[in-house]
Parts: sequence; C-alpha cells; structure tokens
Amino acid sequence: MRHSRTPRKSLPAAVVGLALAAALGGVVPTASAASAPAGNAASYAAYERSQENQAANKAFFEAVQRSVAEQRAANPGALVVTVTYNTRNAPSFRSQIARSTQIWNGSVSNVRLQEVSSGGNFAYYEGNDSRGSYASTDGHGRGYIFLDYRQNQQYNSTRVTAHETGHVLGLPDHYSGPCSELMSGGGPGTSCTNAYPNGAERARVNQLWANGFAASGLGTKG
Repeated sequence: MRHSRTPRKSLPAAVVGLALAAALGGVVPTASAASAPAGNAASYAAYERSQENQAANKAFFEAVQRSVAEQRAANPGALVVTVTYNTRNAPSFRSQIARSTQIWNGSVSNVRLQEVSSGGNFAYYEGNDSRGSYASTDGHGRGYIFLDYRQNQQYNSTRVTAHETGHVLGLPDHYSGPCSELMSGGGPGTSCTNAYPNGAERARVNQLWANGFAASGLGTKG
C-alpha cells in the first residue's frame, strides 16, 4: 500500500509510484515518479527514512495546504464538507469501498464521503500493477484510487481501501506505525486486518478539514 500524490494542475506534483495513464483513459496528470517500497517491513522502513520520501511528503503537504485554502475560500460557511466518489471502474471492490466509506463517515465529523453514479470528486479503479494499490490525490478530496488485485488478495482488502481513502482525506503513509494505525499500510505485514483509523488519524482529518493545514498539526514526517 502506498500513495501517489498527484495534485491538480495548479499544485506541485509529487508522485510515489507511477499511475496507469493508458488504463485510466489518460486522466493522469503529468508528474515525476519515485520508486515505491518492495513490500516487506525492512523495505518499508528504509523507504520511510529516505530523503526521497521526506521530499515527497513535503510536496504533498504543500499541495494539501493550497487545496485546503482553495476549498475554504469557495465554501467559507460549510460545517461539513461532502466529498463525492464513484465506483463504476472498480466493480469488484464495491463492498470493500462501501465498508471503507462507512468506517470513515463513522470516524470523522468534518468531512463526509458520498457515492455518486458518475463523476464526483474522486474515483476508484481496479486492475493489475506489480507495485500494488495507490492513491493519486491532492490530499483534499480530489484524484483517484487504484486497487491492485494481487495486493488485495494478500492484505485485508477493506484495510487497503480505507488506507488509500485516507490519502484522499489528507493523511500520508507511516509505514513504521503499528497495525492499529491505518496509515501504516503494509508495514505491519499481511496479518494486520485493522481497517479503522486510530484516534490521532481521526483527529488529523477532522482538524485538516475544519481548520485548514496550518491548524492541523500535521508535519512533513510520513
């Protein structure tokens, strides 16, 4: 599990893992790419400490900051922001996506996920990619999520989906975290089935969507 950070055209692009432009009909913005972890605890930990990951996280948070300011300016009086998504290109994972939505909507109060039949702020896709599942997002509700078949057979599929959705809501990877931390992703191994954000992750999302990046308490450490 990993995340690509591909903001809108007006935001700086910082991508971890290549997106499948051809498979997604050319919707992928131009972005630079960095190598992703190989998929075991040692490689996750090494990547997390790398300058490459630190730089990608810094660019990701800068993109989040700009996007938060943009959305707050457009909706200054909104108490709860509704973020819409569609699953038409990920039919095999509709039950996992629905469960992930329930988990996030039950965990945070300042943003709500809502499915639509087409369009929406972000979309889910499915397919094969040797590098696994990822989110391509500005970290504040826009982008898309790609769900890899093989990884979702190895790892708990609802955890994978909820983890990638966490990126769309503004959370970075933290591979060295415990299983109880949703954004630790594949770090704890395939035996980890937790699909719920912990208290700190819930608070980060609520603070980000309510008060903007400056008040969120988020730093550049993954």
